[in-house]
Amino acid sequence: MIRKITEADREKYLEFSKIFYDSSAVDAPIPESHRIAAFEEMVASQERLVGVFLECDGKPVGYGLASKMYSQEAGGIQLWLEELFVLPEYRSRGLGREFIAYMESLPNVARIRLEYEKSNTRAAALYRKLGYADMPYEQLVKNIKK
Repeated sequence: MIRKITEADREKYLEFSKIFYDSSAVDAPIPESHRIAAFEEMVASQERLVGVFLECDGKPVGYGLASKMYSQEAGGIQLWLEELFVLPEYRSRGLGREFIAYMESLPNVARIRLEYEKSNTRAAALYRKLGYADMPYEQLVKNIKK
């Protein structure tokens, strides 16, 4: 089951996001203040940042985040799948597929983009199996806010 993250989920979200950012699924950890700010953004409206919990047996076992933006190139709303985390003991149960299907079903979504660490071959295999393809160009980034 997938459900939107609410204010009551603060501690569990912060716990899961810390585990995620301390894992090999990401390039480097981020400050706790960034994770708190993301939580506050998603519970305020979910207009820019959609946050969901993935549940099994009535309890949260993972989470996913997606940022929304309008893309002229895509001709509508583009979701950027920011994060997908599932506790190790609940992996390979279809939760990643369920998360992606949920995001693909949101209203007015024209395109979904995502990224993954090259070493995360399981994630790459899942995304390709679901029809995601490599982009034909490189991306650049510049962090402004410290």
